[in-house]
Amino acid sequence: MTKRGFGKRLALGAICVALSAPSVLAQQGEAPQKAGRPLNMGDVLSGELTALKLKAAKPGQPSAAYQITSEPRRLPPPSGLCNLETGPETFQLVTATPAQASQLKGLLGKQIAIKVDEIACAQDAGQLSEAVVTKWSLVKR
Repeated sequence: MTKRGFGKRLALGAICVALSAPSVLAQQGEAPQKAGRPLNMGDVLSGELTALKLKAAKPGQPSAAYQITSEPRRLPPPSGLCNLETGPETFQLVTATPAQASQLKGLLGKQIAIKVDEIACAQDAGQLSEAVVTKWSLVKR
C-alpha cells in the first residue's frame, strides 16, 4: 500500500526537477557549435563506414545500406545545413551497382574517403542518415 499524500509528493518532486534542469544546463556553459565546413561537389568526405539494416523493397533484394559518420559538413545551397545547427554528420551512401556494394562491404568498420559527386539532405522516411550521397567514388589512400 502507498502512503497518504504520496502522489502530491511525487508531483512536487517532478516539478522541482523540471524547474532546476534549465539552470543546470546553463551552468555547464556549452558554447553553441559552429557550422561545419562546406562540402562541395568533387570534395572528399571521410569517416568510418557502417552498415544500416533496412527493410527490403522487394523480397529477395539486399536490405543493407551504407553510411559514413564524419565531422559536421555544410552542403551546397539550397540544402545548406539540412535543418541542423552544424550540418549533417551522417551520410548514407547509395550504391548504384552491385560492384559498389561489394566494394563497401569489405571496408565496414574502417575509415574511408569518397569523392562526392551528388549529395542532398535526407527527406524520405526510410533514410536513416542526415544526408544522402547519390553519386560518389571511392578514393584510394
